[in-house]
Amino acid sequence: METRKFGRTGQEFPILSFGAQRIVDEHNCTEEEAIQIVNRAIDEGITYFDTAPIYSNGQSEERLGKAFGSRRSKVWIVTKTIDRTRDGSWRSLEASLKRLQTDHVEEWRLHDVRTMEQLDACFAKDGALQALIEAKEQGIIKHISLSGHTNPNVQLEAIERFPFDSALVALSAADHFIYSFAHEFLPKANEKGVAVIGMKVIGLGRLAQWYEKALRYTWSLPISTAIIGMESMEQLENNLRVAKDFKPMTDLEKLEFFKEIIHMANPDVLRWKAKDWSNQEEWAERL
Repeated sequence: METRKFGRTGQEFPILSFGAQRIVDEHNCTEEEAIQIVNRAIDEGITYFDTAPIYSNGQSEERLGKAFGSRRSKVWIVTKTIDRTRDGSWRSLEASLKRLQTDHVEEWRLHDVRTMEQLDACFAKDGALQALIEAKEQGIIKHISLSGHTNPNVQLEAIERFPFDSALVALSAADHFIYSFAHEFLPKANEKGVAVIGMKVIGLGRLAQWYEKALRYTWSLPISTAIIGMESMEQLENNLRVAKDFKPMTDLEKLEFFKEIIHMANPDVLRWKAKDWSNQEEWAERL
């Protein structure tokens, strides 16, 4: 697989990385299957694994911890905090480390920072960012990150306020049409050396009909890697096949693809950009 630089960190990763949200009972993936899928991914050169404590109440982290075993040194683990306070985030990290069966993670993220109010809370005295800074000073984490699904202005403001090492943002082809991280966030992030990781590539499955084109679109952007959720060995093998054969989309290919999917640019499909997760009719407001 093609590998790319990971911002200013000095690391490189394959374009295909592992989103671990789906290796859980909730997605009909057993623990035995999860361990097999993760180890197959490592065998094929995938080293970047993204998880979070809220993914099935920690089950995603638990299964990664069991799967890595003696191969811990071969992988780059990313987990997150959804808590906006210092103390709450520290408790979150301590629990994550136990589930992941490790004494450190390579990357820790402020999870799903949607609004300026949430960003301000993270940056406040005794806010979540303080925990990330302290954890890095203590060597418990190596890199500081954030993620955003909804409003590129929030992540743009974040990287102006603090030298984040990376940002995980929504970069599906359908995201191209509304509140676009590709248009608004990527250029500034690349200018600052912030590694950008694409997510929501298949649109929570809503772009499955075009899944090869969806992967190619996101990998054609100037990003470091993209995390893809995988709940079966078949999905992993298909993603590996597309990644190994990857060729960037031409402008004409993108144009034809956009014509096919523009009807998908609505709040029912892009729920992470809706007013709230259950609202299928209104877009979030960009205040």
